[in-house]
Amino acid sequence: MLLRPHGLKLNGLKLFVFTASLAPLGWYAWGIQTDNLGANPIEAVTRGLGTWALNFLLITLAATPLRHYAGWTWPLIVRRMLGLFAFFYASLHLTTYLWFDQFFDWLAIGKDIFKRPFITVGMTTFLLLIPLAATSNARAIRKLGGRRWQQLHRMVYLCGALAVLHYTWMVKADIRKPLIYWVILTALLSTRMVWQIRKAQCQQFRK
Repeated sequence: MLLRPHGLKLNGLKLFVFTASLAPLGWYAWGIQTDNLGANPIEAVTRGLGTWALNFLLITLAATPLRHYAGWTWPLIVRRMLGLFAFFYASLHLTTYLWFDQFFDWLAIGKDIFKRPFITVGMTTFLLLIPLAATSNARAIRKLGGRRWQQLHRMVYLCGALAVLHYTWMVKADIRKPLIYWVILTALLSTRMVWQIRKAQCQQFRK
């Protein structure tokens, strides 16, 4: 198992991750063409794209814990790309809802946002992801400064929690998959919290 990018060209790694990240989109495109998405293909595509947005968001959150606890450095190399793919799939998820579910009926969409809590949470999550995606580049880091950029991007933790909540309320009856996502999110945030506490303790000890 490759734990570090040594011996593997970075461009090759990024190309592999980029191609693999497009696979879910290809699957749904193929499913539409072959009528292989069940009785309600629109719902399958909308929910599937949203689920993949959540998957990529959690994978992005896993990059730092993997470095600290498993010694893997390569996830950090592609973390920005994975985060942008989370936004990409979230955008497609929103687009399918606006287009195929609501047919761009903005009055109905507005009512839906205020009437249905899982839509409210989903829209809030997407709005919070916009500044994160817009500043996921070196130019934004230079302009904002490293410290302010890090403070802004800590909002991804809130996005993760809201995304899992959106998913939980969306599936309603079957809580098995949402429970798995809650366990994963809790584990990722807990490990990060433990690392931060240990880091603070080490700094205090050195003083």
